Amino acid sequence: MLKLLHSYKTESFYDEMFTSDGDVRPAYRFFLDQLEGFSLDELKAKQCSADKSYISMGITFNVYHDGAGVERTLPFDLFPRIIPSDEWDVINRGLIQRVIAIDRFIDDIYGKQQILKDKIVPEEIVKTSSGYLPACEGLKPPQQRWAHVSGIDLIKHGDGQIYVLEDNCRVPSGVSYVLENREIMKRAFPFIFQQIKVRPISDYPLKLRESLEFLSERDNPTVVVLTPGIYNSAYFEHSFLAQQMGAELVEGKDLMIENGYCYMRTTKGLQQVDVIYRRLDDTFMDPQVFRSESVLGVAGLFEAYRRGNVAIANAPGTGVADDKVIYAYMPDIIQYYTGESAILPNVPTYLCARPEDLQYVAEHIDKLCVKAADQSGGYGMLIGTKSTRKEQRDFVEKIKNNPRGYIAQPVMQLSRVPTLIGRQLEGRHVDLRPYILYGESPSVIPGGLSRVALKKGSLVVNSSQGGGSKDTWVLDTAESEVDYA
Repeated sequence: MLKLLHSYKTESFYDEMFTSDGDVRPAYRFFLDQLEGFSLDELKAKQCSADKSYISMGITFNVYHDGAGVERTLPFDLFPRIIPSDEWDVINRGLIQRVIAIDRFIDDIYGKQQILKDKIVPEEIVKTSSGYLPACEGLKPPQQRWAHVSGIDLIKHGDGQIYVLEDNCRVPSGVSYVLENREIMKRAFPFIFQQIKVRPISDYPLKLRESLEFLSERDNPTVVVLTPGIYNSAYFEHSFLAQQMGAELVEGKDLMIENGYCYMRTTKGLQQVDVIYRRLDDTFMDPQVFRSESVLGVAGLFEAYRRGNVAIANAPGTGVADDKVIYAYMPDIIQYYTGESAILPNVPTYLCARPEDLQYVAEHIDKLCVKAADQSGGYGMLIGTKSTRKEQRDFVEKIKNNPRGYIAQPVMQLSRVPTLIGRQLEGRHVDLRPYILYGESPSVIPGGLSRVALKKGSLVVNSSQGGGSKDTWVLDTAESEVDYA
């Protein structure tokens, strides 16, 4: 066994590389065998080279809440997370099922609202969601598609079961790290990629472009990526995807509405825009309809969209599906629209808007993870097992003042993967964000963003909270002549 792993301890957690008896799981055997010839210094050199690659490529993000306002590189760990083919096939089917149901749900609640009439989801829950936009009622988006790009966060619990942690259908970020992580790993271990079949991900930008073009009736439609600008935390990703797709990267000031159509200002004059891949929140898109103080959007854009003169992905209003209270109803939503039980289960969830759930949460908050329904990135959250009595009391008051705004879940023991920490390998908790494109049909990128909690014992994997990332390898056992590097 690799010398670095001699003192490695799985402890009481589900380890994705080792069984509880210390045996290497089959998916990792080849990778570990190939690493036997490397010394610690050689691996550290590869890690250092990977870190420098991130800096040289300008792969950065900005943490708004730390007060510093400086760009950071996302920490990257050299040891991949490897998912066996059979496990991925279950994940793939579950994600496709979920995204289809989400898309139908959004279409329904802004249309006939049949699911509300049938009382599958309480109308009050939907209408009080911060992501619900009354302006979208009656909308008929191009191709009747709403959630074109989704990021569904998954975890593997101590029981080995994969659970859906949350849904991200507004402007899910992170896919640029997935693509760049793979390129860095291919440079670090080219000989491994020559011998092991890892499902490819390099065609994601092409598939994204195809999914966006599907929304337009015009031949060779003009596609743009709408960014809030260089100070946005994910600006690198916006520019990266625009470049990879061969699309123009624009800000609101680069667009204008004339006679109900959207145009882009260019050095050669105005050019009609057919599809906008928007990377800013719904309410900033059009100051005439949503936030009047917004300078990031385009006045009149929503009306042009309503008329069908321009397509927007993701569609305005999709944020309602990100609400963590509505998440709790997702198994029922899946059953309602597909007639099937959810392939990937939710984490058990308490809704603080229910009096009996609120009482339970207040009495057991020291054992629960409490989350604000409309927040993400690890903000608005309390992990009871890591909090003080005062923090718990204060949070209970917050919940009682706004019970609709909070949910609670058991503290899940995220699986762990060996991670290079200093001069040794230690287990660190991980989650997974796969990305699903929904153009003519749903398509899942094989793998996704494995986010790792670099702080020992931490369960918070978000980059804004100090987390890093790993390359995610989905093994392909099928015989093929395709180059899987």
